[in-house]
Amino acid sequence: MYLSKISKEEVNQLPIVVYEGKITIIDELSKVSEAIDELRKSVFVGIDTETKPSFTRGIHHKISLVQLSTFEHSFLFRINKIGFPPALAHLLSDDKIMKIGLALRDDFAGLNRWEKFKPDNYIDIQTIAKEYGILELGLQKIFAIVFQRKISKSQQLTNWENNTLTEQQQRYAATDAWACLLLYMQLLREDKLSKKQVDKLVADANAAQIAYQQAMTLQRQTQE
Repeated sequence: MYLSKISKEEVNQLPIVVYEGKITIIDELSKVSEAIDELRKSVFVGIDTETKPSFTRGIHHKISLVQLSTFEHSFLFRINKIGFPPALAHLLSDDKIMKIGLALRDDFAGLNRWEKFKPDNYIDIQTIAKEYGILELGLQKIFAIVFQRKISKSQQLTNWENNTLTEQQQRYAATDAWACLLLYMQLLREDKLSKKQVDKLVADANAAQIAYQQAMTLQRQTQE
C-alpha cells in the first residue's frame, strides 16, 4: 500500500524527473489539425494547463497554454496566441479518448472562459488517488508517493505568455501532462482499497490534523 502522506522535506530529497520525449509547440492555427490527428491515435492522453501568474489582487488571467501528452509526444497549445480552436474543444469532448489530469474541474472551467464546451471521458487523479490510500492532492506529492521521484515546480510562476517559451518552460509543461498519464497507468496495476479502508485512512488523517492543531494552540498559549 502507498503512503497516505508525504512531507515537502521528503519530496525535496527525491531525484528529479523530467519528460524527455518529443515536444511540439502549437502557436499557429495551421499546426492544430496535424497535432489533433496525432493525438487521436491514442486512447489515453495526459492533460494540464498553465496560466500567466498574477501578482495583483483582483486580476486573473485566462489560461495561456494547454498541454496534451502521450507517452512519447507532448503538444503545447499556446491558446493565448491562437485562441481555443474548435478542433481542440472537440478532442476534449470526445468520449472515445480518455483525458487524464489533476484538478480538471479548474482547468475545464478556465477553458470555458475561452469557449463554451462540455468535456467528456476524463479521469481526475485527485479523485482516484484516494482509492489507493493516497490523501495528498497535489501532483508533485502524489507522483512522489507513487514513483519516488520529484517533479520540479520551479517554472510554475513564470510568464506563460512570453513570446517564446524557454526550454525549461516547455519541459515543465510537458512533464505535468505526461506525469498524469504515468500515474493513471501505474495505479491501474494496483489493487484499490475498500471503502472501509479509505474511510479509516481519512478519519485517522483528520484526527492527526486536529491533534496537531490542538498541540500548536497549547504551545502558543504556554508561550504567552
